Amino acid sequence: MLIRSLFVTGALCVAAQPGVAQETDCPVKVGVLHSLSGTMAISETTLKDVMEMLIEQQNEAGGVLGCDIEAVVVDPASDWPRFAELGRQLLTEDEVDVIFGSWTSVSRKSVLPVLEELNGLMFYPVQYEGEESSKNVFYTGAAPNQQAIPAVDYFLEELGIEKFALLGTDYVYPRTTNNILESYLQDKGIASEDIFVNYTPFGHSDWSTIVSDVVELGSDGSLVGVISTINGDANIGFYKELAAQGIDAADIPVVAFSVGEEELSGLDTSNLVGHLAAWNYFMSADTPENEEFIAAWHDFTGDENRVTNDPMEAHYIGFNMWVNAVEEAGTTDVDAVREAMWGQEFPNLTGGTAVMGTNHHLSKPVLIGEIREDGQFDIISETDPVPGDAWTDYLPDSAVLTSDWKELDCGMYNTRTETCVQQTSNY
Repeated sequence: MLIRSLFVTGALCVAAQPGVAQETDCPVKVGVLHSLSGTMAISETTLKDVMEMLIEQQNEAGGVLGCDIEAVVVDPASDWPRFAELGRQLLTEDEVDVIFGSWTSVSRKSVLPVLEELNGLMFYPVQYEGEESSKNVFYTGAAPNQQAIPAVDYFLEELGIEKFALLGTDYVYPRTTNNILESYLQDKGIASEDIFVNYTPFGHSDWSTIVSDVVELGSDGSLVGVISTINGDANIGFYKELAAQGIDAADIPVVAFSVGEEELSGLDTSNLVGHLAAWNYFMSADTPENEEFIAAWHDFTGDENRVTNDPMEAHYIGFNMWVNAVEEAGTTDVDAVREAMWGQEFPNLTGGTAVMGTNHHLSKPVLIGEIREDGQFDIISETDPVPGDAWTDYLPDSAVLTSDWKELDCGMYNTRTETCVQQTSNY
């Protein structure tokens, strides 16, 4: 287990806000709950790094409520029950004021009961399957209507894809996302027999049979597209096998939901040119805000080759919104900060403004990027900001649900029965 503190201070500060005077224990502690080892380290280590950068920047700007911010970093090591154990440690022993962390949905769902039991607050920065809205989590990554559905629409409308291979890692995010996409595709007229679904374990490496099955799907001349919810280092073997079988984007395009600049930085991308990813941010976005962010990242890491990616932007937005909400509330108290978060606005790095809804999801633009030889993406499609939807319209049991923590005080409100349903944390 790795626990690292950046700053050591121990004072009591008074926050002076208009009409508010609150005593705050200094330093303000921020828990960082990301895997630094194991199969997900390929994606999560950089999120720990960006949190340390953001905290350092905020301390240079005066901290929050007159206090320095201290990062308390732990390593759950890609072990899902360990997320719950270390989440409890962060809240009870380290006494952090907020947690930024998790990547996989199973890790988020592992720590969720702990957050709700102890009334902790966590910011979750990664695209996910939706079908959840907790008062103790702010979801700064994409819901399905902000990534998966627009990506499928691009395949259908722009590429004319006729058959779909839904390939995912075997856990809750891919399975739920693909359930949504199967329903959506059938609504769009794609026959069930033209949808191939396959799941593999974390760290899966032998992709020869699966890729051959995808190729066989198009043996009748149909245009086949792959929707990839493959997570972690299994992506390396998958893309290598595509290249080994001579498949390029012109033959069978792949759109990935968990592959960004960080994952591509470890691959030979020469054979991946033209394949796609759907995110809300790409490093190649040409805006002054993004240029400044990238420069700060390179300065912090001391490495001009370190890339940025979508979950990093999600942490950037979430952290700055949290700082602003704490300042507005005049306290780090979870309930007060939660209420101050509703309606928070902060600039996206791609341009425009992210807005936090009362369902604890952001409004963000949807971008489709095409892989370049240098491991970056050409942005080939971009939407106006789309409000995140916690409950999909494409599963019958979810279509009647809505989330509103401000007016309804409910994350799972049934509009048909006009009752608040208690959501379970089972996965």
